[in-house]
Amino acid sequence: MIKSVRFLLLLIAFVSMQIVAWGQPQERLVQVRVTPDHTNWLYKPGEKVKFKVAVLKCNIPQDNLEVRYEISEDMMKPHQTGKQPLKNEKLEINAGTMKKEGFLRCRAFVTCQGREYEGVATVGFSPEKLQPVTSLPADFLEFWKSTKETAEKWALEPIMTLLPERCTDKVNVYHVSFANNDYASRMYGILCVPKASGRYPAILKVPGAGIRSYNGEAERAGKGFIILEIGIHGIPVNMEGDVYHRLYNGALKNYHSFNMDNRDKYYYKRVYTGCVRAIDFIYTLPQFNGNLATFGGSQGGALSIVIAGLDVRVKGLVAFYPALCDVAGYAHGRAGGWPHMLKDEKNRTPEKMKTIQYFDVVNFARQVKVPGFYTFGYNDMVCPPTTTYSAYNVINAPKELFVAETTAHYAYAEQWSAAWNWVMNFLKDKPKNE
Repeated sequence: MIKSVRFLLLLIAFVSMQIVAWGQPQERLVQVRVTPDHTNWLYKPGEKVKFKVAVLKCNIPQDNLEVRYEISEDMMKPHQTGKQPLKNEKLEINAGTMKKEGFLRCRAFVTCQGREYEGVATVGFSPEKLQPVTSLPADFLEFWKSTKETAEKWALEPIMTLLPERCTDKVNVYHVSFANNDYASRMYGILCVPKASGRYPAILKVPGAGIRSYNGEAERAGKGFIILEIGIHGIPVNMEGDVYHRLYNGALKNYHSFNMDNRDKYYYKRVYTGCVRAIDFIYTLPQFNGNLATFGGSQGGALSIVIAGLDVRVKGLVAFYPALCDVAGYAHGRAGGWPHMLKDEKNRTPEKMKTIQYFDVVNFARQVKVPGFYTFGYNDMVCPPTTTYSAYNVINAPKELFVAETTAHYAYAEQWSAAWNWVMNFLKDKPKNE
């Protein structure tokens, strides 16, 4: 009984974590609304910004509350702070300007009935001109060519196990695994394949950060797509119980920084090659027609771009608020990408600074030559807009951008709908690559 209750509590906590990571924030009793004086949220360097703050309780504007605020450049320490009362149900903050391209953020806090509430607004200063600080190593392409060739020497040895309880009248669902880049190193995922005879385009769905099980995309696969949703950690993705929770807080805690001082041992090396091997696996499926796109958010957004830059077999991509972009930004006095390991000066050793260049998304973005759909928001403090724009701006390929200015590290339903529509229409409109 005790174990059952404990597992239920862990499950609730895990589900809550996923809602925070992927869903919109819950409605709250008190809302602190912060808005800029430019309706498009954009300014030119040197233009001054005024933020307006309003506080609503049950949608009724409040008055005579003290507002504490902080003004900062994206992810930097606040350079302006203050406290002012709401007067006539509003407050205007003169936030100054930026003299260079980037993002300026206002965070406003109000305490009501003993609880603090926060509102955020972030504006862009010529973000289309942002360029990454991360340089491209001279042997970048050679390193990844050799890395892929080494991984491909291992026989794929795929294993497919039908999951009858997950199958639908239109789709077969399998738990699959295949070899990665070393002895006994494997990748795992959930594969959904239409039952009807024919050949179909494929979507490789890559995961956000963390360790979890996966359900697959049976409903969307039923619309005429092969969809492979993979994990990255070399463990089955259909286990029950709190095993993932234990790994996340135990053996794989902070996996994103493992062996970061050595490019040949860094954790993401096997992750990136594993994603390429996932494409190898898809190519073994007799139902596959040769057209493939990648799809992911956060860490998955990073992987979606990385794979498109690594593998010419990728024909298109979708990336939500990609992580691992311009990670070294902090060493240059501006925001760096998730997982922010270089925010701490002690981590900026020459070895780590060199290693991250071979894994930073901006250097794969420079290689992308296929159409893509990209979406993110300005309030994101997990994958800051300075970093996502730095990657987006160096992509020299057809690209569609959906900016949802008010979003943080989540996406509105409209973004998800637009992204899935884009990738499905893109793949169906492409001639079959038979």
